[in-house]
Amino acid sequence: MFITIHSLIASVSLTALGSQNTTTHFVTEFVLLGFPGPREMQNFFFSLILVVYLLTLLGNGAIVCAVKWDRQLHTPMYLFLGNFAFLEMWYVSTTIPNMLANILSDTKTISFTGCFLQFYFFFSLGTAECFFLSVMAYDRYLAICRPLHYPSIMTGKFCLILVCVCWVSGFLCHPVSIVLISQLSFCGPNIIDHFVCDPGPLFPLVCIPVPSTELICYTVTSINIFGPFLFILGSYILVLRAVFRVPSGAGRTNTLFIQIFIIPHLSLRLFEIFKQCDIVFFVTLVYSVVTPLLNPLIYSLRNKDMKDALRRVLGLGINQN
Repeated sequence: MFITIHSLIASVSLTALGSQNTTTHFVTEFVLLGFPGPREMQNFFFSLILVVYLLTLLGNGAIVCAVKWDRQLHTPMYLFLGNFAFLEMWYVSTTIPNMLANILSDTKTISFTGCFLQFYFFFSLGTAECFFLSVMAYDRYLAICRPLHYPSIMTGKFCLILVCVCWVSGFLCHPVSIVLISQLSFCGPNIIDHFVCDPGPLFPLVCIPVPSTELICYTVTSINIFGPFLFILGSYILVLRAVFRVPSGAGRTNTLFIQIFIIPHLSLRLFEIFKQCDIVFFVTLVYSVVTPLLNPLIYSLRNKDMKDALRRVLGLGINQN
């Protein structure tokens, strides 16, 4: 679809420019600069990112298997966590394989269609991730602040609806932005100073400035970031207020995923709406490569139920202490 749209726009634009005796080269592929530095540094980045990628797949895959096969984890909290871990596996796979290939490549090119497909899935999965974080925060809010109403609200049917809403909504938020940007004419240069196809570096490459399209895209991005962030922040404040009233450490354990993962993750995503390239590059690297690795570390190493489930799934047994 993207090839057809782009070819149509390019041919129309070429006809119009030809009538004005003007010759313009239209972009059919982009160059992702990725990580700068000598070959030794490139090899270091490749090895490091490859290890992180494999560990991320292994850790999140273990969570998915534990939630699926251990009946003791068939609760709303772990249902959301299992879907979130599954999402993380796909999320890192939208960028890291291409990133690794580009590090080893001399050309570092990505096709027009491939760029926008990566753009779509990267942002759609990232948005779905924010929605899942919101649902997980809401689940913990109910469990801690409304424990008597929790069983009647978080029913199996309601949980399934929330999971479907997170997945579907994430993929419905960005088609408009994708279509609008893909219909633009890119005259060159075709160099993107990033390791992923991001709208920020793409807009300067268009033939004619399109402030209305930029405004629409950044508005959609801002809503997808600030909406879940404010919702989670509100839940976080209410949960903390309830937790500090609990004398035991049980309540504090339930808020670990908020304190260590959700708030820092969404705080990093806020920088997306700014145009400082260095900040965006670093922040994107953190939440697209590093943060997904933290998910299994937080939930498996600090959660007793998850550790016990992993032992049962792996057939290691459980030591009673």
